[in-house]
Amino acid sequence: MTKPKLQFLPAVDLMDGCAVRLVQGRKDQKTVYSDAPWEIAEAWAKGGADRIHLVDLDAAFEGAARNGQAVRRMVDACKCPTELGGGIRTVDDAARALEEWGVGRVIAGTVAARDPRVVEAMLARFGSQRVIVGIDARDGIAKVSGWTEGEGLRADDLGRAMHALGVRSCVFTDISRDGMLQGPNLPSTCTFAEATGLSTIVSGGISSLADLQAIADRAHPGIEGVIVGKALFDGRFAADEAARVLHGEAS
Repeated sequence: MTKPKLQFLPAVDLMDGCAVRLVQGRKDQKTVYSDAPWEIAEAWAKGGADRIHLVDLDAAFEGAARNGQAVRRMVDACKCPTELGGGIRTVDDAARALEEWGVGRVIAGTVAARDPRVVEAMLARFGSQRVIVGIDARDGIAKVSGWTEGEGLRADDLGRAMHALGVRSCVFTDISRDGMLQGPNLPSTCTFAEATGLSTIVSGGISSLADLQAIADRAHPGIEGVIVGKALFDGRFAADEAARVLHGEAS
């Protein structure tokens, strides 16, 4: 049986217009990598990215988007689709990103847990190809507002509710693994995909090509793609190497 081609989604997290990485979502554990994140996005797109995963951390933490100019420049620089998460909490937020900044799709996170009606309205206006959800979990419990708060809601219950609304894809992040370079929590991600029926993107903990190969070898039908962040910034492997593994082209 032919293994499915997995999407390769390099991640660029934005704060104050710069590309940064946080450890487990903590602002006091921040590394600034570049004040020209569009150059990074362009290079990764040329390296075989299927989609660039952008996160507006200022909006995620504070609710106010401050990285619109950087996002527009990154969209213009990339020769592949983009997606944006962080602070997408109203239909107007989604419209600004999709219609003004030009991103391909938006990721609803906090609002999915707090006001599913907003996600329903986004879907009605933009469709399930342009609106997906992001569910961030620690020990199976959903976390929101830049991972600083919990809703007391199980991640798989939230995922099932989103699927019932018409959502079809989800970025699932295991917070305990994010930025730690300890490998992804693949069992929990596959369990989430099975429980919710959502086409799921693995996020958090990718440290090596071996991690990517393990996901590719698992060939789980519920896994759509993989987000890679810190490992790329730290030079543990190149974008084109990651793309070949996830696309099934590695020798």
